[in-house]
Amino acid sequence: MLSLLPGLKWLPLAGGAVLGALVAAGPVYLYGAAQGRQQAAVKALETSVKILRERNDIDDQVSHADAAALCRDLGMLADDEAECVRRVREAAAEP
Repeated sequence: MLSLLPGLKWLPLAGGAVLGALVAAGPVYLYGAAQGRQQAAVKALETSVKILRERNDIDDQVSHADAAALCRDLGMLADDEAECVRRVREAAAEP
């Protein structure tokens, strides 16, 4: 069949190149997809660690604050602050 078209000797070479590209494209695509999933997982883990560290810092601040400071931080009025301090101390005393 190729003898009928004398100028197309490059056609099998081009066909082989296209076939090779198609065969190579599958694993390359799968590798890229796996890398994308891995990067997303790493980013999610980094975000989780950051959030947990911030939460621990806030927990430490609250644990070391006295009852009056906690009530002031909540924006209590002077009249309500005494009641707030009493309730915070009650809550801290419970097991």
